[in-house]
Amino acid sequence: MARRSPLMNVMVSAAHKAARHLRRDFNEVEQLQVTKKGPADFVSKADKKAESILVEELSKARPDFGFLLEEGGEIKGKSDVSRFIIDPLDGTTNFLHALPHWSISIAVEERGELIAGIVYDPIKEELFWAERGIGAYCNDTRIRVSGREKLDQSILATGIPFMGRGNHDLFLAEMKEIMPNVAGIRRFGAASLDLAYVAAGRYDGFWEASLEAWDMAAGILIVREAGGYVSDFSGKSEMLDSGSVIAGNSRLHAPLERMVRRVHRNHAK
Repeated sequence: MARRSPLMNVMVSAAHKAARHLRRDFNEVEQLQVTKKGPADFVSKADKKAESILVEELSKARPDFGFLLEEGGEIKGKSDVSRFIIDPLDGTTNFLHALPHWSISIAVEERGELIAGIVYDPIKEELFWAERGIGAYCNDTRIRVSGREKLDQSILATGIPFMGRGNHDLFLAEMKEIMPNVAGIRRFGAASLDLAYVAAGRYDGFWEASLEAWDMAAGILIVREAGGYVSDFSGKSEMLDSGSVIAGNSRLHAPLERMVRRVHRNHAK
């Protein structure tokens, strides 16, 4: 296993501390008080508390870093070049329905480049992590994207636009284009884990639109360091700005991207 940097150790320690809190609340999920944040988008006390734990722990170790947070928005740091991008609870809807598929996602962006990322699944105790230039890992094991070469043998993941968000007609057009060409499509409801699973070779590819930077920042780096390709729907590397992402191995990324772009081009006519 590659040796973790001091920065990575700080991130892992903070995630474990937040996870202890989240696991306790997950065991009592029916008693959680929640407030409605938007259509089908709920934020719990657990979510907010986890974010505060992460900010507190990371600020102690890196006081100059800024933050981009799901709940707290952007917090400027003394440093203009480094910031943490955090989703304290990706898969909030799963969490609130007692579905054991959710994660903590932390990335570090330095001068506009992703240099470190973790996606931690506290239920399965799987820590997906990567640092630029040293590869991607699940706990202590090196991971790689799948070696499949044909879409018709591949399992893909995606996200479904939910009530009040996204273009449902466009998504249905994507499904109509892609479904006949693949072995299966999965929707588990946590984009950070979808990307981590692509990195680990569990999924062969992933695509989704209307995401936020904190949904995918860590996962993007993990896929790249696992040997995968990542782009937005325009074929560019502007995922954090565009909100769209396509990920896969070197053989499958291009045909998946072509199908998605064809749908969007036809839909725009």
